Amino acid sequence: MDTKIKYREIHGVKIWKAASESKLAEMEVLTKWKKYESPPATIPWTFDSGKETMYFIKGKVKVSCKGHDGYFEIGTGDLVEFPRGMTIVFDIVDDLEKRFLVEKE
Repeated sequence: MDTKIKYREIHGVKIWKAASESKLAEMEVLTKWKKYESPPATIPWTFDSGKETMYFIKGKVKVSCKGHDGYFEIGTGDLVEFPRGMTIVFDIVDDLEKRFLVEKE
């Protein structure tokens, strides 16, 4: 990820708001990343395969991170990077469509 672009970090999760179309094209998000869709659901997850970067095409998710109180929201237009080893709960609030890439470390 380009470190020149500003992002917000919450509990080790990096969030870029409103990623540009040129950046998404450069990263081949819509052409080469895997697609995932889900109706509203609650999904516990651990990123044990590697760092995972996601681009949210539509939807809204509340994310709770193990070891931290509360949650934060991510959704449509966000580019989000979760570090390897992080355990979370995804509370999918609205129908979700995202693209994702797992980078083995």
